Amino acid sequence: MPPSAERVLRLVEAGRPRVAIFSEQRDWHARRIARHLTAMGAEPRLVHLAKCQFTSAAPSGIAIPGFRRNLPDACIVRSVPGGSFEAVTRRLGILHALRELGVVVWNDARVIERCVDKSTTTFLMQRAGIAVPRTWTVENKDRAVAIASRELRRGPLVVKPLFGSQGRGLRLVASLEELPEPEEVDGVYYLQRFMGVEGDKGFHDFRIFVVNGTPVAGMTRRGASWITNVKQGGRPEPLGRDRQLEELSVRAAKTVAADFCGVDLLRGANGETVVLEVNSMPAWSGLQKVSTVDIAEVLAREVLGALEGRRGLRA
Repeated sequence: MPPSAERVLRLVEAGRPRVAIFSEQRDWHARRIARHLTAMGAEPRLVHLAKCQFTSAAPSGIAIPGFRRNLPDACIVRSVPGGSFEAVTRRLGILHALRELGVVVWNDARVIERCVDKSTTTFLMQRAGIAVPRTWTVENKDRAVAIASRELRRGPLVVKPLFGSQGRGLRLVASLEELPEPEEVDGVYYLQRFMGVEGDKGFHDFRIFVVNGTPVAGMTRRGASWITNVKQGGRPEPLGRDRQLEELSVRAAKTVAADFCGVDLLRGANGETVVLEVNSMPAWSGLQKVSTVDIAEVLAREVLGALEGRRGLRA
């Protein structure tokens, strides 16, 4: 029995742990996590983060639907609903509060904030000595034009939404005329050197799924276009063991302090391997199709193992 499985067994023997799964809907991912948590003796409950409350009427200061008197023992964050700046700030505040109250939160608000903001992710990767594409982030179109005027001589740039995911809103810019207007990028220009390489089978990059500091699954994503995200038509293919990609992904996860994440990587034409993004709320349905490891099972087991470890420290 793996060490983490032994910890889970001890945890269940001490009392059924209650786990909140924060998700906007009971999707495939949430159902699989819940099923494995139940099989491991835990009591999972699906919770919509927007329905949680800060309230002085509760002893803890917050109220979580489905947890009347006590807080959950642990939480898994599948998604944080979008909304106004105030609404999102309040929802992240709930996650901050749970962590302050000693609840195990995977991933906590600090990690989500680091990863959702691509400019912060890039900054942290570079600071840690992890290779990333050359990147610029500015708020003024005149500044974006100045950067593009200089950099387009060396090749095209990619414009990404600062808070985007799953390949939505990506643009390949080869001329100044193709730069979007400020309202199309919410006033922030995140510009990145395009490093995609088209081969005989189209474009490709890699996704490594890291849980608790261990690479548990990986895939090659191929696409007819340079956008290879599975949600945008990319094809997942099995990826054999690749020590370089795995070690780089583990370093990236550690840099943002992620308990679990999906790390996107690319090997450029010059042979350099770079980290494109770190996803703190990753989907893995495409990855699961080409993986022999049940990713939801690993995630459930490791969350419960972390909870047992936390209780052990308190004993």
